[in-house]
Amino acid sequence: MKSTQLLLLALAASFVSRVRAVDPPSRKLRPVPFTEVRLQDSFWAPKIETNRRKTVPHNIRSCEETGRISNFAKAGGKEPGEFKGICFDDSDVYKMLEGASYTLALRPDRDLEEKLDEIIAKLAAAQQPDGYLNTYYTLVEKGKRWTDLPNKHELYCAGHLFEAAVAHHGATGKRTLLDVARRFADHIDRTFGPGKKSGVPGHEEIELALVKLYEATREERYLKLAGYFVDERGRHTDRKPYGDYCQDHLPVREQSEIAGHAVRAMYLYSGVADVAAYTGDRALVDAMERLWRDVTQRKMYVTGGIGPSAHNEGFTVEYDLPNQSAYSETCASIGMALWNQRLFLLHGDGRYSDVLEQVLYNALLAGVALDGERFFYVNPLASRGRHHRQPWFGCACCPTNVVRFLPSVPGYFYASSDDGVWVNLYGASETVVAFGPRGRERRVTVRQETEYPWSGRVVVRVEPEGGPLEMSLRLRVPAWCAAPRYRVGGGAFAPAAAARGFLEVRREWGVGDSVELDLPMDVQRLETHPAVKGNQGRVALRRGPVIYCLEAADNGGSAYDLALPRDEPFETVHRPDLLGGVTVLKGHGVRARLAAWEGRLYRSVADPEKVEVTAVPYCVWDNREPGPMAVWIPESAGLAQAAPAPTLASRSKVAASHVWRLDTVESANDQVLPSSSSDHGVPRFTWFDRKGSKEWIEYRFPAPAEVRGVAVYWFDDTGTGQCRVPASWRVLSRKGDAWEPVEGASAFGVAKDAFNRVTFRPVRADGLRIEAQLAPDASGGILEWRVLEGAGG
Repeated sequence: MKSTQLLLLALAASFVSRVRAVDPPSRKLRPVPFTEVRLQDSFWAPKIETNRRKTVPHNIRSCEETGRISNFAKAGGKEPGEFKGICFDDSDVYKMLEGASYTLALRPDRDLEEKLDEIIAKLAAAQQPDGYLNTYYTLVEKGKRWTDLPNKHELYCAGHLFEAAVAHHGATGKRTLLDVARRFADHIDRTFGPGKKSGVPGHEEIELALVKLYEATREERYLKLAGYFVDERGRHTDRKPYGDYCQDHLPVREQSEIAGHAVRAMYLYSGVADVAAYTGDRALVDAMERLWRDVTQRKMYVTGGIGPSAHNEGFTVEYDLPNQSAYSETCASIGMALWNQRLFLLHGDGRYSDVLEQVLYNALLAGVALDGERFFYVNPLASRGRHHRQPWFGCACCPTNVVRFLPSVPGYFYASSDDGVWVNLYGASETVVAFGPRGRERRVTVRQETEYPWSGRVVVRVEPEGGPLEMSLRLRVPAWCAAPRYRVGGGAFAPAAAARGFLEVRREWGVGDSVELDLPMDVQRLETHPAVKGNQGRVALRRGPVIYCLEAADNGGSAYDLALPRDEPFETVHRPDLLGGVTVLKGHGVRARLAAWEGRLYRSVADPEKVEVTAVPYCVWDNREPGPMAVWIPESAGLAQAAPAPTLASRSKVAASHVWRLDTVESANDQVLPSSSSDHGVPRFTWFDRKGSKEWIEYRFPAPAEVRGVAVYWFDDTGTGQCRVPASWRVLSRKGDAWEPVEGASAFGVAKDAFNRVTFRPVRADGLRIEAQLAPDASGGILEWRVLEGAGG
């Protein structure tokens, strides 16, 4: 074996010995750590390498440029200055450190290791003598520790520190960050618990992190503290409840319906699964099953994404799954993967791995661009072409979550039990698996040969150490596959009958023995439950684990105006030159004709145009020129949305005094008509989170034009959010560099659920501006703003 391979094997063994000193007694399976799996495929391996070369440096650089790292130097007295950023920005540094440490565990890098040492020294300097570590409270709200658990996220930040510390210790063997984490964990243990301060984190995360810290240190207090935070949630004997937004409405054992902030829910339930794996608490396990059924059967997107609503970044009611306004946060997808992997290990049931795979190949991967340096916070299933990945965010949880998750992906491929090896995900790879009771393990090398996810042919070869051995080799049979089959060696194919999602092949295995699994990847048209009203008459395309979409770049510059008649077949074409190498779907559809309705109430039905259509994997959309995208596609041209005729407003450039990070100024002129002022199913522009202030939004026309009025559809989410119609507003016109109020204006209306039409004396202008005085203690926004052209009529 080459010296490099020997070194990597040694590093992998060291990592495992440092991060997992104990096994949960109630788990059926043991995961094979990511450091012990060598991916050799053309799908995941390049993405992990991009993460190492691009995403890790990008995250480090962004944390430096935004002051996140210097906050620690300031808190430690190493640099002058004030705190910069959001109160929970420490967590981004910790997640970045975790991802960089995982990268070091896979491939040594002296420069990167020295950079981490430099950052960790600043963290250590910021730690207080009693072990407390939080730069916001050290620099901004001194003396107010633990006074705002629902909102300031001290425990959430601590949890990410613990995860980073375990990862760094595992990768390097150094205790510098682990010692910092243990001192802080000891401080928290002295502060919270029975007979101490009562409370739980508003943003969960520390629960699963404490279990990781316990596994690395064997310190029982950390496991008990994780159990305390799980048990205390939903109990309000001596504190105010946080509500279902933080999953604090009921004790965990009594919860049945998933609710609130999606990321918080996933982190909590991952921690609950970890605690249950050690305690065997049946009530916790049963609660996880009820919650899992609720989310997967009623509240999950076809991409595996979760959390449809922007107003709470999470769950609403059953079957509320809008496409264009889907929130589906990248962090929530990562949390969904974490939770389902834990449930799989707990139960050994393939249905959890089916969801894991669905998330991995679709919603989660869409969160990062192919270049590794741009990210989605929000992952809609339809776009008018104005939703794009960004290099960074003010709240940068998603970029720093991606950087730590991708290196860990190989750890989701394999698991072991006392009687054999489990192959959970497919991809060309090699690993050495130890299975059997602790102290009496046998080792077997397992290799996969496959072009998955583009091909369903998988060959698994085994090489037992020390001669032939009898064991069970279990291969997951994905739920998406209708007619799986397999053969051992060169024998005949037989149907692959699965029990709990896995085909079990038990026999005596010798060196070179193999199993071939054939998973036919037909192009499938998926329909939605009838209660999801927005998807009725529409289909989504799936091939294997991959969900597809129509993107304008492949379809004549548009996507919303296309329909896929049911009897039209698709062919598959692998394009190694496209989007990093993908299989595309090609077929025929129809395009609705341009809608020209000005001055008409009725018209003759126009025959749709027959066209060729191309679908690409959803996970790679928005990596080329901007344009519309759609996952759910009409089967009838009558449901296709023909492109509206361009207007002066739609051709204008839009700017505003402020726009909320999850909205876009271009939503004001996208020609998408809302159903009401509280319509969360369409794109919107808002001035949130500014309240009671004077704000503006403006159009710059492509050329001077004569205009005579405007029509504004205000956004007002009374009852669910903090936006209201404005207290007052006015319109200004622009000539040259000057803005002047329009003359002779009619009343400036603030009616809800309708366009507020204002006419004024015609004026030739370069642009128009709306100035709005927001209502006291409220923000505001616009769903659509039209401009009335011409001199009158």
